[in-house]
Amino acid sequence: MEKTIGIIGLWHLGCVLCAAWCKLGHTVVGFDDDTFRIENLKRATPPIYEPGLSDAIREGLGNGKITFSDDIRALASCDFIFLSYDTPVREDDSSDTAILEKAIEDVRPILKDGAILIVSSQSPSGLCRELRTRLRREKPMLELAYSPENLRLGDAIRCYLNPGRIILGAADTRTREQCESLFSQIPAEILSMSMESAEMVKHGINSFLAMSIVFANHLADICESAGARIDDVVAGMKSDPRIGQNAYLAPGIGFSGGTLGRDLKVLDQKNRESDGAAKIFGLIHTMNNQRKFSILKRIEKIVGRCEGSSIGILGITYKPGTSTLRRSLPLEIVDLLLEKKAEVRVFDPKADYTELSHSPKFQIAPSLEKASHSVDLLVLLTEWPEFKDVDWEKVFGRMRRPVIFDTKNFLDRGRLTSLGFEYHSVGR
Repeated sequence: MEKTIGIIGLWHLGCVLCAAWCKLGHTVVGFDDDTFRIENLKRATPPIYEPGLSDAIREGLGNGKITFSDDIRALASCDFIFLSYDTPVREDDSSDTAILEKAIEDVRPILKDGAILIVSSQSPSGLCRELRTRLRREKPMLELAYSPENLRLGDAIRCYLNPGRIILGAADTRTREQCESLFSQIPAEILSMSMESAEMVKHGINSFLAMSIVFANHLADICESAGARIDDVVAGMKSDPRIGQNAYLAPGIGFSGGTLGRDLKVLDQKNRESDGAAKIFGLIHTMNNQRKFSILKRIEKIVGRCEGSSIGILGITYKPGTSTLRRSLPLEIVDLLLEKKAEVRVFDPKADYTELSHSPKFQIAPSLEKASHSVDLLVLLTEWPEFKDVDWEKVFGRMRRPVIFDTKNFLDRGRLTSLGFEYHSVGR
């Protein structure tokens, strides 16, 4: 049965939700108080690059299934409202929930009785209970549930519509049943539980993934010293069904973007508030933060010294498939190189440099060819698929020293070495 669904907060998560629920046949009303963003969305221009997103929004606008507004009263007739702000992350990876709390206060007066607000923003454990209390303070016929987002930048719409499972946290039976009915359109098992448990599921998943990344990085370092190859070791580990083929065991520069770090910080804070015995979450966060310095040392070892060296960077977004530079670890590594007085030239196929708070001190190259011209080293930091299809023979001739450091073990080592490149990777 068609519903009118509201979406509050139109950055990456909110725009993907608009596209997804429209594809499922519902009428969608997207709200954001940023008028400029709304005007762009009315022209099918989302604020962040995501494959297929602009086309999906354009289709929804064309058939009248999606409307956008900077007036929150546009949500008054909605049956379900998703709170989808990308919860801001402070510099220490702790969550800033002020925007979620304000949204509750702003939307409460205009919602119709019986409306259900579903929080999809990342929510620190205990926040949803507090938000529900605020929402129902003057209008007890309103309800709130929690269903954490499960997106991957670069594959977000497909991922949302095919999640494998849906986590749903609710405080009462009626809310749970109505949310289950809405989500039943998505082919996935629905796991219903309390809001606190649902919040903890999200923390647990992301912290486990973070731990796997840190583990793989440390194991790769030991592989190098032991003469083993990390790709062979990982293949062997994944063959064990207790680990499996989808295990997060890809060594590189560490995790970034704030998402995994945020959940580690939540659990570390909960630990500090209790008996302090569960120190692992804080340790994982610390070890990941140290990884960028390990990468810097590798670069210094390769070039001899950074000062005066010309270094080309391939990829500066925190992962392929996105334009965002928010909390980008590749950007942090570039900043470290600049502190070491290296000359840095960056090429990224999609990076949105307008997100930077100041003019970049590195050179922005319009192409890989320009980024590699007369450099002493090329460092791959983001594994964009475009970097697979490169005329490396031409690149070889442009570089001052034909040396590549592939921090993601992404490129074809055999091909590059056969052309004469000095090739460095991680864990082998």
